[in-house]
Amino acid sequence: MKRLWLGIAHAFRSLDLPLFVLLMLMAVLGLTVMHSAVGGTDWRFAEQTKHFMVAFCVMWAVAMIPPPWVMRAAPYVYAVAVALLLGVEFFGETSKGATRWLNLGFTRIQPSEMLKITVPIMLAWYFHKRQNTELRLVDFMVATVLLAVPFVLIVRQPDLGTALLVLAAGFFVIYFAGLSFKLLVPAAILLVLGLGVILYFEDTLCEPGFDWVILREYQKHRVCTLLNPGMDPLGKGFHTIQSMIAVGSGGIYGKGYMLGTQSRLDFIPERTTDFIFAVFAEEFGLYGGVMLLALYALIIVRGLAITANASDQYSRLVAGALSMMLFTYVFVNVGMVTGVLPVVGVPLPFMSYGGTALLTLGVACGMLMGISRYQPVVDSTHRRL
Repeated sequence: MKRLWLGIAHAFRSLDLPLFVLLMLMAVLGLTVMHSAVGGTDWRFAEQTKHFMVAFCVMWAVAMIPPPWVMRAAPYVYAVAVALLLGVEFFGETSKGATRWLNLGFTRIQPSEMLKITVPIMLAWYFHKRQNTELRLVDFMVATVLLAVPFVLIVRQPDLGTALLVLAAGFFVIYFAGLSFKLLVPAAILLVLGLGVILYFEDTLCEPGFDWVILREYQKHRVCTLLNPGMDPLGKGFHTIQSMIAVGSGGIYGKGYMLGTQSRLDFIPERTTDFIFAVFAEEFGLYGGVMLLALYALIIVRGLAITANASDQYSRLVAGALSMMLFTYVFVNVGMVTGVLPVVGVPLPFMSYGGTALLTLGVACGMLMGISRYQPVVDSTHRRL
């Protein structure tokens, strides 16, 4: 009995209390908005409740795993994840024009979701092994290859939203590892020049039949719709226009819980998934939106605080990357809902319907908690075990 109580006490000590409280608040808020988005307690609300329970259980289990254990497994997990992506490339199942699923016989999985966690822990392992040596350009080139391989395979599925999140998570590890800001300047210049060219030649580039080569036709339409949603208001621009109307119609105070006309009349597309922020903004207004973003900011700040207090370089790189990955989630989703960024299918963390995204977030938050509570054991020779 004593051992049982000790085990329970250890399990509770593995939770980071500030982060846990913030996540519980987010879960309550997420289920509240989901209840409004579906108009009651139908099967989607029940499923989302189950998804939250599973995600929190997984988070708790992952929080009890010491970070060194995860670090040792990183290369093997990365190799398996890339192998599964290759399996999708050659044997994947196609649905709605995208090949993202792999049938293993006993179950069907979406391997790209694994890479949101696998890539940062692999890159953190790589740089941790080189922490006692001066990093050279070749080290960053190797890290870029480790990031580029899964990124390219995911883009080919195509799944641009997941690919961007994987790219962001990997980039933040490389940046926190010591990537010189000077190396980012040429990339920033090319990005600005590219955006300038798109804006200047918008009419030509967005003409029907004009091939962008590097983007698929539907991805080209997403960029062109962002530049001018009114060119096809009842077609490709419908999602963006209706979402912006919902956000704007909420005003400062909002229309009230379950009183949003855009969502009640089914004008908001994908209102339970990618565009759930439009439902929230219409019902709770500017004040509600700011409070929601403030709650996200507190979670991210707590993640960065865990990063600053981490016991070793590996833990700092992983915690920093996962915290900034959450920022990327929020930034991209809110940006596409408000018409600032193209629609790329990135869910709003802890709000959008979906078990896979919640499970990934649960693993990420569990790893943050594990890093927060981990205290390395030092032997008599002052070596960490």
